[in-house]
Amino acid sequence: MTGPIHSLWLMPAADDGALLAGVLADLSARFGAPLFTPHLTIAGDTDRPVTQLSAEIAAAAAEVAVFSEAVTGIETSESFFRSFYARFAVSDPLLALKQRLDPQAREPFLPHVSLLYGPVAAGPKAEATAQVSAALTGRPIRFDRLCVVTSGQDVPIADWRIVGTVELG
Repeated sequence: MTGPIHSLWLMPAADDGALLAGVLADLSARFGAPLFTPHLTIAGDTDRPVTQLSAEIAAAAAEVAVFSEAVTGIETSESFFRSFYARFAVSDPLLALKQRLDPQAREPFLPHVSLLYGPVAAGPKAEATAQVSAALTGRPIRFDRLCVVTSGQDVPIADWRIVGTVELG
């Protein structure tokens, strides 16, 4: 990729964003992991111009109303960016946004909001998973906007910045 790297994020509404940010901050402090804004990545690591991405999210947002999705579970993996996350079903609104904004996706769509980045020992991770699962599984999260974000796997987390936002609906 040659230009600045951006991602397209679906953002939780303020109250739900604050709840998820609190969980993320607790986990970050507990495990010494980086802080970041909770989000659901629709498309990542693109070098398309911000003006083009802003137009794309505006068109997509016009077609999808504000919606809620229940957390289907808390899952973990060895992947740095999916170390610990709230999983969501591939619902109609999520699929519509994915197909519209990332039609060339190379991997299967795994809608999630990461709550922790980086490696964590299995035992403490399992304990945290049980605690967060009890609090979040089945809880609906309301999503209300799309953002263009300077972010990507090769962009330091501390440098991630929202550069454009469009409300859904």
